[in-house]
Amino acid sequence: MGVLLRRVRGESAGREGPSWSQAAAMARLDKGGPMTTAELARTERVKPQSMGALLAELEQDGLVRRERHPTDGRQILFSLTEAGVQERRRRQAAKLAWLTAAIDRFDAEERRTLAAAIELVKRLGES
Repeated sequence: MGVLLRRVRGESAGREGPSWSQAAAMARLDKGGPMTTAELARTERVKPQSMGALLAELEQDGLVRRERHPTDGRQILFSLTEAGVQERRRRQAAKLAWLTAAIDRFDAEERRTLAAAIELVKRLGES
């Protein structure tokens, strides 16, 4: 699984763009909506200082923006910009294109085996 995950990540990253850690934070913001630095740090299991530095880089690249928290003026929320959303879509499309092309090289029996294995891996993850 590790080899496959590294390959898919590598295919989606391209030569330029966010690092894997930055992309993971962007994915959290895309799925969960605006979050504080502390919330993102907790969900990604990193120190708030590390997440702050990561978000600063993403903000400098125009991929995230900061805004005041609607109910707590002491807090700052981060969310994806339109450029950030587009970058997420580009990365997802690259992953899907690579995976689809790789699976297309399998014969029918290998595809059936892969489909069965996917179900087993899902069950394993849910146990």
